Amino acid sequence: MPRSVNAVARRARRKKVLKQAKGYFGRRKNVWTVAKNAVDKAMVYSYRDRRNKKRSFRRLWITRINAGSRMHGMSYSVFMGAVKKNNIELNRKVLADLAMNHPEAFTAVVNKVK
Repeated sequence: MPRSVNAVARRARRKKVLKQAKGYFGRRKNVWTVAKNAVDKAMVYSYRDRRNKKRSFRRLWITRINAGSRMHGMSYSVFMGAVKKNNIELNRKVLADLAMNHPEAFTAVVNKVK
């Protein structure tokens, strides 16, 4: 009896990985074992950095809010405490956008919490 191999599924699996490795340099793009390792590592990085992106944006927003509030004589922590105390429902993303692109609106928020 002939040996049964699942060549169709194996070829499809390899084609999928090699398609993901398209654009890589050297043997990473066309040699199965090297491409598989490179794609696995790339997937680990992409998973990790989807989470890191959220952290880095929050840091950016905090920096912008801090700069805007210090122009009005308040530190970031004092400003955010006053925002929460006055029940202003603006998150850091919106406050950072106001501080950066709409300084008059940010000034109105600062005057409201003072």
